[in-house]
Amino acid sequence: MNSLATSMWCVVLLVVLGGLPFSSDAQLSPTFYSKTCPTVSSIVSNVLTNVSKTDQRMLASLVRLHFHDRFVLGCDASVLLNNTATIVSEQQAFPNNNSLRGLDVVNQIKTAIESACPNTVSCADILALAAQASSVLAQGPSWTVPLGRRDGLTANRTLANQNLPAPFNTLVQLKAAFTAQGLNTTDLVALSGAHTFGRAHCAQFVGRLYNFSSTGSPDPTLNTTYLQQLRTICPNGGPGTNLTNFDPTTPDKFDKNYYSIFSEKGLLQSDQELFS
Repeated sequence: MNSLATSMWCVVLLVVLGGLPFSSDAQLSPTFYSKTCPTVSSIVSNVLTNVSKTDQRMLASLVRLHFHDRFVLGCDASVLLNNTATIVSEQQAFPNNNSLRGLDVVNQIKTAIESACPNTVSCADILALAAQASSVLAQGPSWTVPLGRRDGLTANRTLANQNLPAPFNTLVQLKAAFTAQGLNTTDLVALSGAHTFGRAHCAQFVGRLYNFSSTGSPDPTLNTTYLQQLRTICPNGGPGTNLTNFDPTTPDKFDKNYYSIFSEKGLLQSDQELFS
């Protein structure tokens, strides 16, 4: 394994989910609920342990849900807000529509926490704790979660469409999106490393397989054997709803295999762009 791959894996979630510099995370403390809800972390972990027995993919989905929340208005749980007369939900933004998973699991966690500690733990903190627990259950790293976030009262679908990176973004576009969030190239590579587990719909990358950049040919950076495997899963003109693993070898494990993109096996264009 390339030494850069190893070092990036070591920092990926610590940078990505434990310490992105958003204003809503100011003055947080890992002991925020030590007196009011001391079992909150174990409650989250217990719910996710049960959920993952029947849906291992959910662990990656919850990490993604947390990121999609943080990258819009900071870690304020605005992604959980539904449409109302005054709220335009982020759930129907292009990067989220028909792909955002885990909302029902967050509700399960919230119900369990409310039973033990009524009106105490914010949904924003639940998202942060769920991401950390998901990493651990997927055999990935653990980290101390700072707590004490407050939930937002509004959502911003426009910002979700503008801020969230797209699977077909170029390196220039990716760097611009991260710079706008006060993040650098190291953060970009680390964040992308969360694609070491989980799935993607064919619609997110099928252009690479048949008509890359309107050339009528596949993306030349794709490993040819991997290309044929993906074409079997995602036939040309297919519905685009089939799923394939980000990591074809350990799809549900948080490990270093994301960096197989060094071998031209990045699933999304945005992954392979990091090493173009």
